[in-house]
This record gives sequence, C-alpha cells and structure tokens, in this order.
Amino acid sequence: MNLWQGILLGLVQGLTEFLPVSSDGHLALIGHVAGVHTPGVFVEVALHVATLGSILVVYGRRFWRLSINVLKRQPEALRYAGVLIIGMIPAGLVGLFLQHMIERAFQSLWAAGVGFLVTGALLWSTRNRTVVGAGATEPTPGGALIIGLTQAFAPLPGVSRSGTTIASGLWVGLGPVAAADFSFLMAIPLIAGAGLVEARHASVDIVQVGAVPLLAGCLVAFLSGVFAIRFLIAMLRRGRFFVFAPYCFAIGLFTLAYALWHG
Repeated sequence: MNLWQGILLGLVQGLTEFLPVSSDGHLALIGHVAGVHTPGVFVEVALHVATLGSILVVYGRRFWRLSINVLKRQPEALRYAGVLIIGMIPAGLVGLFLQHMIERAFQSLWAAGVGFLVTGALLWSTRNRTVVGAGATEPTPGGALIIGLTQAFAPLPGVSRSGTTIASGLWVGLGPVAAADFSFLMAIPLIAGAGLVEARHASVDIVQVGAVPLLAGCLVAFLSGVFAIRFLIAMLRRGRFFVFAPYCFAIGLFTLAYALWHG
C-alpha cells in the first residue's frame, strides 16, 4: 500500500466511521471499484485505534468521569453504566460467534448495497423524531437492549453503527444529543475490544502495509474522525439527522448497479 492509498483509506474511515453512512460499506466498495485492498492490521487495528482516539477527544472526559463515579458507586452513574452494558451485549455476542459469517458478507457487493439502503431507511424514519430539547436523557433497560440489537447488525457491510444506534435511540424515546452520547459512549469499549482481538495479526501485516502509509492513514483517520463526530452532533442539535438518508440511498443504488453491471 502506498502513501496516497493510506491517506485515502484513513479519510474514508474517519469520516464514514462516525457519520451515519457506514465505513465498512465504503471500504468494501472502494476495494472493488478502485482495487484498493489492505492487510488486516491497517483496517482492523490501526484505524480502530485512530477512530477510538477520535471518540476520546470528544467523549473521553465524560467516559472517565462516568468510570470514576461508577467506582464511587454513585446511583446515577451505576444506572447509566448498567444500560450501556446491556446495549453492548448483543454486539459482543455477534463478534464472538458470528465473525466468519460477517466476513463472508464482505465478499459480495450486493450485501453492501442492501446495507446502505437499510441504513438510509432507518435515517429517513427519524425525520419527525429529531426535535431538539425533546426526549429522555438515558434509555430504559429495554430501550438499551433494542439499541444494542440494532447495533449487532452494524458489522454487516453498508450498515452504519452510528446510524443504527442513534436512529434506534431516537425511536425508543431519547433526545437527539442523548442518543448520540449513548451511541458513542457505548462504542468506546466495543472499538477498543475489536482492536485488541485483531492486534494478534499486527506483527505480520505491518511489514506488508509499510510504516509511512500506516502512520499517515492513522493521522488522517483521527483528524477526520474528530471532525465527523462534531459535525454529526451539530446536525443532531439542528434536528437534521435524517439528511444523511439521501446519500445512503444514492450510494446504495450505485453499489447495486455496479454489482449488477460487473456481476
């Protein structure tokens, strides 16, 4: 992988990881259309670390404060941590037991195209639910489980993690900003865990990727990730979360058309 491929993949990963447009779907599409394929460490470890850093820049202080308050056994912190754990369970189980099925899904652009369309439909369904100042500040245990169940589908190509979790958060009664807060706080341990699981392959893949493209991709992913999170929150504050839906519909139709044409 050369320097420009590293920068391109870092930019795509940073923006699409947090905007509700699916990072995995875009990487799969780029791999098929442009022939830009990368070893596992770049996508699975380095970019996970970079995007984790992006979340910590925006939510790190709140995450550590929540952790400290849990250790102090403060009731509000314990309750919020409890619903976060409930929300993380489905995705954790999928990652442990269905990883091979998810990997097979990436072999087909049809799956990515359908995933983009599903994400677009979810985003469009929230257009009357992004009322600023309305909604609860944290989900019930049942609501957290629903959010977690939708997040369990996020590893599939074309399905956006932020899109599914924030949309389902809005549907279970959270306010727009509260839905984003829950989504990103829930993502911190999940992304860290995914990076650790794949890190065992790092020593083999770093040689294939190259240090300079790897570092460049990480830096671009980190900076663009911070921008994407702040931009998404700003759009939620304006009640405009659903405006990402037309893009998802367009990229989904393009992906299906490309798969049909080259099938």
